[in-house]
Amino acid sequence: MTDIISRKLESKIDNKLISKSKRQKLPDGFKKGKVMNEVLDKPTVMTLYKMITDHVIAYVNGSVSAGKESVVFWGVADDDTDVALKIYLVSTSNFKKREPYLTGDPRFRHVKKGTKNLVYLWAKKEYRNLSQCYDAGIPVPRPLYVTNNVLAMDFVGVNGSPCRSLLTSNVEQNDYEQAISIIKDLYHKAELVHGDFSEYNIFKTDDELVVFDLGLQLILDIQILKNFLKETLITLHDSLRKEEWLLKILLMYLRIL
Repeated sequence: MTDIISRKLESKIDNKLISKSKRQKLPDGFKKGKVMNEVLDKPTVMTLYKMITDHVIAYVNGSVSAGKESVVFWGVADDDTDVALKIYLVSTSNFKKREPYLTGDPRFRHVKKGTKNLVYLWAKKEYRNLSQCYDAGIPVPRPLYVTNNVLAMDFVGVNGSPCRSLLTSNVEQNDYEQAISIIKDLYHKAELVHGDFSEYNIFKTDDELVVFDLGLQLILDIQILKNFLKETLITLHDSLRKEEWLLKILLMYLRIL
């Protein structure tokens, strides 16, 4: 019976994804049959099914973004509110490189071996980071639920279309000021440092900037922090010629160090 439900749900969701992917090509998440084989494998399908039966979501629409480590889907809750479903790819090998950022975090002292366990733990880490930031009043998507390799959070956008990132927006002085304020609040209020703070991972909504992709955030009392901050500085330095506001963010990181 479970296998029948799994196949029906898998077929229904995959048909939606195929229809969606024909309209919008994604760079990483849908190459060479990844829809079925890597994103919606049987355990993930059953995880989504449980989220439906637990009324976390009512149904799943198509994808809205894809990367090497995860794919984000547009889901809808029972009350018709939009939900972002971030599904981490269990089959990818990229998470093996993330192990040092888990073993060094005292919130996750016991890391079991195996890619699947790392992926599940990474999902929990991003949920914890989101919760820590949200509780501190930092503009991030509100975390809703996490189980296995699926993270549910508020959808930042309208009708399945995500808000534009800073990368594709007109960057203004107020954006710079908000970005600096977010860095300060991350450090002093949430006691975290965003490991990939860039124009790629910041939404520009009508009201404010919203930071996302928080899996690489680090807490302040782990040994790896300074080295990671220095790597962040190098990344930011590569973008300085393009955006003046990144230079000021660089100086902010230097003051933290």
